[in-house]
Formats: sequence, structure tokens, C-alpha cells
Amino acid sequence: MLDDSLKYTLQTILEHISKCEKRFSEIKLPEDFVSTEQGNLLLDAIVTRLQAIGENAKNIVKKHPELLENHPEIEWNKIIRFRDFISHHYDMLDYEIVFQICDTFLIKLRTAIEIELIKFNY
Repeated sequence: MLDDSLKYTLQTILEHISKCEKRFSEIKLPEDFVSTEQGNLLLDAIVTRLQAIGENAKNIVKKHPELLENHPEIEWNKIIRFRDFISHHYDMLDYEIVFQICDTFLIKLRTAIEIELIKFNY
């Protein structure tokens, strides 16, 4: 039987990913994050959601390590380390890395989370 707290955590991650994707849709180039005040606001909003994704991933690693084995294509430790970096070194944040995460890696994480959530319907 699957854990309801895991389902909630996965749904929460999915919600954060959706918010990131919506906000990122206004960004076409990495420089868009820093060229306007609106870009800076989007960067801050997205980074806050990425931090929350990392915190939830940290909880999954502690309580449900089997999920990591189900999805070796996801770099769980990097997600967690990025969360720690945001929390402790925000002033050193590289907007190009945030762009790359949003442009390339969030879709992979979304797919893995959706696959896991499907299991709750069986």
C-alpha cells in the first residue's frame, strides 16, 4: 500500500513544477531573468519554487528511498544540493543554471512524478 504522505509530497512537487513552468514561459533567454525588473521577479519566484521542490525531494529521500531507484534518470542529490545552495548562498545564484533547470530538467522530473502518482490509482 502506498503512503498517503508520499502522494501528498509528490502532488506538492508537481504543483511547484507547474508554477515554475508557467512563470518560465515568459523567459526566452537566460538574460531575460536579469534584464528587467519583471525578469528578476520571475527569477525569484521560480527559485523559491525550486527550493521547495528540493525540500520535498529531501523528505522523499529520507522516507521513500525506493523512489530514487525507480527513477535513476533523476539526479535527486543535485536537486537537494541545489536547494541547500539556494538556502545558504542565494547571493551567489547563477541565473543561467536556473534557466537550464527550467528548460531541460523540470520536464524529466515532472514525468517521473506523474509516473509515481499513477501508481496511487491502482
